[in-house]
Amino acid sequence: MPRTKFIIFTGGVLSGLGKGIAAASIGGLLSSKYKVIPVKCDGYLNVDPGTMNPIEHGEVFVLDDGAEVDMDFGHYERFIGVTCKSEWNLTMGKVFDAVRRKERKGDYLGKTVQFIPHVTELIKEWWLQIAKKEKADILLIELGGTIGDIENELFVEAARQLRDEVGRKHIMYSHLTYVPIPYGVREQKSKPTQQSINLLRQKGIKPDLIIGRCAEKLDDKIKEKIATFCDVSKGAVISGVDVKNVYKIPLTFEDEKIAKIIRRTLGVHAKPVSKKWRKLVDNMDNPKHEVNIAICGKYTRLEDSYASIVEALWHSAAHLKCKMKIHFIETSGLRKAGELLEGIDGVIVPGGFGSRGIEGKIKVIQYCRENNVPFLGICYGLQLAVAEFARNVCGLKGAVSTEVDPKTKHPVIDILPEQRTVENKGGTMRLGAYPAILKKGTKIFELYGKENVSERHRHRYEINPVYHNILEKNGLMMAGMSPNKKLAEFIEFKYHDYFVGCQGHPELKSSLLKPAPLFYGLVRAAVKGKK
Repeated sequence: MPRTKFIIFTGGVLSGLGKGIAAASIGGLLSSKYKVIPVKCDGYLNVDPGTMNPIEHGEVFVLDDGAEVDMDFGHYERFIGVTCKSEWNLTMGKVFDAVRRKERKGDYLGKTVQFIPHVTELIKEWWLQIAKKEKADILLIELGGTIGDIENELFVEAARQLRDEVGRKHIMYSHLTYVPIPYGVREQKSKPTQQSINLLRQKGIKPDLIIGRCAEKLDDKIKEKIATFCDVSKGAVISGVDVKNVYKIPLTFEDEKIAKIIRRTLGVHAKPVSKKWRKLVDNMDNPKHEVNIAICGKYTRLEDSYASIVEALWHSAAHLKCKMKIHFIETSGLRKAGELLEGIDGVIVPGGFGSRGIEGKIKVIQYCRENNVPFLGICYGLQLAVAEFARNVCGLKGAVSTEVDPKTKHPVIDILPEQRTVENKGGTMRLGAYPAILKKGTKIFELYGKENVSERHRHRYEINPVYHNILEKNGLMMAGMSPNKKLAEFIEFKYHDYFVGCQGHPELKSSLLKPAPLFYGLVRAAVKGKK
């Protein structure tokens, strides 16, 4: 393909409709034949979401290169099969910072720096540089928020201008909108879509593809109405029907003949969904087992806080032909773990920061260890598992992380010495992919099937090396170590059917076709325990 093709994704009516999954699904249909590179543009002034509360923004997704990015990058990696990079996440904070630095350097030759053309030119240049650097066949550009938001106005204008830069035959505009069915009416309503696309057209963009998100498939009548009022062909209006299983979305798009629309607009050919993908989706629809998994954390008020953990569980369930029931348990104020965990077949204590809810998590971990309940501790979950073990097995009273109690007598979890003087929040953590060497003979080694592995990290605190020996002496193995043998990356309690922890975040690299090994191990152990 001689030139990069661009697919722009916008959304209307309300946020949270699923632009990211729609973009990822279309990217997945194209990725088997073309090099597809996803770009996400967010209107907030933060440089990245790294310092945002998960309840405020949802999960912070971490890339191999250490970038903290929007959770939509999880969808891109899982559906497209690409390892994303920092510069593919463009926030308005990054844009304004770049413009300010260029102005201070004199790059604008003394001119008055304005939103148009200077900011929009920088945005377009950023997109085009990614396309060139990555030698992309197709660049997917998702514009966050909804049409009409003041935060994304400059991204929308840049997307309009891009058409003249690359040529109409090389760009496609896709718009995701909402088609409600009001209670008691039982009729699909097109008015929100009409108004949304009217706003889009006022900004100079006419969509080539309209995806109507609805509880049911769009009927011919509503498609014709949308096509007429929005000045597109009926064939360019497709259903984005609600599904419980997001991995069905590429299949529903395929049924809606989206490949034909893309071929007509850009001249590129999408391939059918693979047989393996179809088989795994079928496994999820026709399970042989059922397990209950509890996610015990403090951000349970917004389930998107643990989006990748939930997806990793579903990936494992698909391979094990298992129906997954996920229970979110808030650990703040938790006193008795046994009652809350009754009927639970496996437990995850996920990552987090701060002291709120940690004693509840420690009670949950103790219950799992003492009652042989399959357990997976992730990041902070691993650290609290170490604290629980140190207290209740090793006899180290009050053992805890110095993040919680800087004066503890037994700092089994402590901060890295080189991080003590760092003040910039974005630079304090071990971020991105780090290698580890697994101990042969452990369950973790068996699951990964190799000695050298790598997982993505996002943390400041580590298992204090001073306590490695006493922990191992009592049965908590340092099952995976950093190459220099100083940092414990994985733990495993050898007198338990499945009690493991990872200092990294294995959920971030999980996908439907290749589930994260530790999650697969947890679900497998839960199924076995159920039997």
